[in-house]
Amino acid sequence: MMMEKQVLIFVRGEQFYDDMEPDTTELMTEGVMTIADDGAISLTYEETELTGMEGTTTRFLVRDDTVELTRTGGVNSQIVFQRGKRHSSLYETPWGMMLVDVVTTGLAHRLDSHGGLMEIQFNIAVDHQVTGQNRFKIRVREAAR
Repeated sequence: MMMEKQVLIFVRGEQFYDDMEPDTTELMTEGVMTIADDGAISLTYEETELTGMEGTTTRFLVRDDTVELTRTGGVNSQIVFQRGKRHSSLYETPWGMMLVDVVTTGLAHRLDSHGGLMEIQFNIAVDHQVTGQNRFKIRVREAAR
C-alpha cells in the first residue's frame, strides 16, 4: 500500500563556476513524501519566489540508482540523474526552451519513511556549453503533527 506523509524539505542548491565562490540557494518548505509499493520515493513541493520559480511544482522521484527531477507549471522540465551517465532534456521557461545536458558525477541517498538525506552532484551544459558544476543537498524530515 502506498504511503504518503507531510514532510519538511530542506533544499540547498550550489553552482560552482571557475575560481568563484559557489552560488548557493537554500529553501525550507513543506512538502509531501510518497513511498510506493515498489520502494520508489517521491518528494513533491511548491517552488517559491525565493527560487525564482514561483508557480512551479517540483518532484524528485528516487528509484534505486536513478533520480528524476520533474518541474511543472511556470517552469517545465524533466532531468534524469544517473551516476556516470549523460541525459539530455528540454527545459521550458517563460523565456523560451533550452537543451540541457546533465552528467551526474555523484548520487547518494538514504531515504526512508522517516525522511533522510539525498545528495546529487552533476555537471550541466546548456545548448552544449558547460555552465558549471552543481550540487543538490536535500534533507527530509517528518513534519510535526
